[in-house]
Amino acid sequence: MMTPKTKPRNILFITSDQHRADCYGFAGRRRIKTPHLDALAEAGTRFDACITPNLVCQPSRASMLTGMLPLTHGVVDNGIDLPSSTGDQGFAGALARAGYDTAFIGKAHFSTANTFSARHTPECYNSCFELGPGWQGPYMGFEHVELTVLGHLFEHLAPTDPLKGMHYERFLYSRGLPMEVFELWKTATQPITGAAQTWPSALPVAWHSSTWCADRAIRYMQKRDPSRPFCMWVSLPDPHHPFDCPEPWASLYHPDEVDLPREPHKDLEIRPWWHRASLERPPSGGDEAAKQFRSKLSRAPDQTEAQLREMTANYYGMISLIDHSVGRMLSALQEEGLDEDTLVVFSTDHGDLLGDHGLYLKGPTPYEALLRVGLLMRGPGVPAGKVITDPVSTLDLAATFAEVGGAPLHSDAQSRSLLAVASGTESRDHAHSEWFVSEARCGVPLELQTVRARGWKCTIERVSGAGELYDLREDPDEMRNLFDDPAGATLRREAEEMIHARPGPVLKERLPIIGMA
Repeated sequence: MMTPKTKPRNILFITSDQHRADCYGFAGRRRIKTPHLDALAEAGTRFDACITPNLVCQPSRASMLTGMLPLTHGVVDNGIDLPSSTGDQGFAGALARAGYDTAFIGKAHFSTANTFSARHTPECYNSCFELGPGWQGPYMGFEHVELTVLGHLFEHLAPTDPLKGMHYERFLYSRGLPMEVFELWKTATQPITGAAQTWPSALPVAWHSSTWCADRAIRYMQKRDPSRPFCMWVSLPDPHHPFDCPEPWASLYHPDEVDLPREPHKDLEIRPWWHRASLERPPSGGDEAAKQFRSKLSRAPDQTEAQLREMTANYYGMISLIDHSVGRMLSALQEEGLDEDTLVVFSTDHGDLLGDHGLYLKGPTPYEALLRVGLLMRGPGVPAGKVITDPVSTLDLAATFAEVGGAPLHSDAQSRSLLAVASGTESRDHAHSEWFVSEARCGVPLELQTVRARGWKCTIERVSGAGELYDLREDPDEMRNLFDDPAGATLRREAEEMIHARPGPVLKERLPIIGMA
């Protein structure tokens, strides 16, 4: 624990969306430019074995907010709303009750955007406009809120009359005639290969969500109440698909020069049964629009090498634009005289498969590309240039922020502060991730529980009892499943004990699925 003399007063928490842990310049695996994030890592501590508590957006974000695992807060898949009573008990609500000025800017995704019917929440695309242009919170414990509801534009969600959306959508469509702005976004600035959901967008970078989030965060820092400490979560919606990077960032990386997966071939024959089933079975349940969304936008067809290269170059460009936006926010923090008194944290909700094992986007295949995420921390009392290899989770950020503000979390939270881990006075030996996959997502219901330990990882599908176990020290590309191999018997027993000993309560009744994402 940090001493009072070295304890930060403010918290700036920045996240990206669907950002692989190897897609940072400092990671050394890929030729990607992230100078501001590299500098943040050098000036602070990075957690090299951090995992997400879930492999998709809503559950992982609910866990970061509440400090609870998905089976505890109940958001076990996308399309399930986090109850406001639970969200208000997260770190933002705790800090607000302790006197903090709390703010959220960007993509929240604590509630469902693409709902089957109007839900009348700030994030429901079908009804959020009812709140009016003057609404700025409160929401899930955050007193000041500026949202991008969709996070990402989609071709099937063209502008409507009246316009739907919240703060970012209103900003975007105020730039000109809404349909003209939408058509500009859809326009490719150069020839494309037909890569899945990929094109260099003609949308001006000044109108892009990453730019808007940074602009609004900077304005908040400039206009906030200086008599109160602040906690601001700035949530950038990229590099989540569609891969629609604007210029000039879309041209920053040439497709011929990007990095390809070491294991690019689909190898379902050596994987547990649900890998194939989740790819090949049609989504079931819900309405026809939901099935089309899951079939066409949540999955990607096999890509040629040229298409994967184009997709990767666009993905890299989106990340470099994020890095630029982070640099702008950190500069503003310094200009406002706040940098020496602020804990700065950067992370993401989950990764992206990006062609690993012939797979794309995300799904119930907990490879390191999806499970492991970057986590950077800089601030008073946080060691500089330190790399932590203990397995931790973004779940632990809630307790970390609560410790900074001296505010207790809900007693059901499994989150544990990372400040002692950063200082070297505490160590961790494993972290949990869990996902109860709806059959509406991939045609088969799954109950997946994963434990990531020092150098190995195990996932068990609870209904069938099937599983996968990889020794990441000897097999970093996850090619040899030891789950039913005598060579992995000792690790399997240890994993089963860890999963059985999962901390915290489990919600007794399932929360309903009320939308697609």
